[in-house]
Amino acid sequence: MPRAGLTPDRLVAAAADLADEAGFEHVTLSALARRFGVKDASLYSHVRNLQDLRTRMALLAGGEMIDRIAAAVEGREAGKETLAAFAGAYRAYALEHPGRYAATQIPLDQALVTDSPALRRTADVTYGMLRAYGLEEPDLTDAVRLLRSTFHGYCALESTGAFGAPRDLQASWDRAVDALHVLLENWPGEKRTAHA
Repeated sequence: MPRAGLTPDRLVAAAADLADEAGFEHVTLSALARRFGVKDASLYSHVRNLQDLRTRMALLAGGEMIDRIAAAVEGREAGKETLAAFAGAYRAYALEHPGRYAATQIPLDQALVTDSPALRRTADVTYGMLRAYGLEEPDLTDAVRLLRSTFHGYCALESTGAFGAPRDLQASWDRAVDALHVLLENWPGEKRTAHA
């Protein structure tokens, strides 16, 4: 591929593909340069360093993931139906794109998060879903952390084959989502009126 064909967007997309194929930890500037048939130095006019590349991957993957989640929840009834659609889209993306998904888990500078339309949309969709359960701050943040921990933990264990029991993985996932719905409807603390 000619060097003139390199752009930041093409590099980031190729890095995301490489992450899905080989694992996020195997994405290096050298590996990416080999993929394009150029020297490592050729990449530095498009990305500052490996951290910059990985940050761009995180933003790309975060945008893809929230697009999928938003499409899944659109038009659904608030409450369990929306929660199940959100959870299912999250899990599907994590399992289909393991390298991209791993990129979404890296810490990002808060100013960058604030400036990213995709990450702001993620917050809007997630918090909007949870507000339908009658939650307000600080419970909203606590609920977001609970959902993220549950979804991420399940997907991480599933992707490595760590669930050894013969119970169907989809059935267990569905039960976990059911349990989260019940918990959100009965969030501890002051009595709230759920709209679910």
